[in-house]
Amino acid sequence: MKPYVNREYKDTVFRMLFKEKARLLELYNAVNDTDYDDLEALEIVTLENAIYMSMKNDVSCLIDMRIQLYEHQSTVNPNLPFRDLMYVCEQYEKYTIKKDLYSRRLVKLPTPRFVVFYNGREEQPERRELYLSTAFEIPEEDPALELRVTQLNINPGYNEELLRKCPALFEYMEYVNCVRTYQTNGDTLSDAVSKAVDDCIRDDILKEFLLQNKAEVVKMTIFEYDEEQHKQTIHDEGYEEGYGSGELSKLVGQICRKLKKGKEPETIAEELEEDLETVQHICEIAKRYVPEYDE
Repeated sequence: MKPYVNREYKDTVFRMLFKEKARLLELYNAVNDTDYDDLEALEIVTLENAIYMSMKNDVSCLIDMRIQLYEHQSTVNPNLPFRDLMYVCEQYEKYTIKKDLYSRRLVKLPTPRFVVFYNGREEQPERRELYLSTAFEIPEEDPALELRVTQLNINPGYNEELLRKCPALFEYMEYVNCVRTYQTNGDTLSDAVSKAVDDCIRDDILKEFLLQNKAEVVKMTIFEYDEEQHKQTIHDEGYEEGYGSGELSKLVGQICRKLKKGKEPETIAEELEEDLETVQHICEIAKRYVPEYDE
């Protein structure tokens, strides 16, 4: 199985759309039921090089000593609380870099909120809370460390009030649904994206944004949909091939032994005749959490 997406291409249409301050402030107001109108009061603090798997977080902003981390997901991901924990720790480190954490004075921190906008095909409730403590090996009634992520379903029929308050988010979903409709009708992904972009421009949906960024949006959308399909393929084929019953452990052992010899993921994938993305994924985990490569 060969990867068919460009893994170096990390941006998304959602991320690009809400890099613009006016849209981000609109989204912030919709999520928090506020009415801020001063763009200068909003500071974009999105992490460009977040530490988890070389990924970026989608959008972060700071306003009135409140920091909000927004993620967009087309697949259900129970690890978002842990990812957001790492993201916010990096944000707090930047925020306190010139502050004396050993002083007797309390160092005040921006109040955080974590939100993920879900628009995948898997059925999900309108609103769902994800907790870091769910991942703890030994559950505790009152864990010493907790982080809550609010997952908001933005598919048709869900969170309509939120979408009404944020036209940019509503129009983003209109575009996504247009792509899906063409795919359902049998169009190739490339054709579906191109037709959806043209339809949305004609129908005044994200018109200005799409006219300014048409080529980039087409490229990003194809990447996003390919990535979603590729992740599902890896998951399905992995379990079909026995990755859930010993084969994965065997593969991890083989990769760790080769990492000890100083070999790069590309070389390892070629030698083992394995999918490069799978090998890179295991290598990244090993380098971060088990740098001595103890299988």
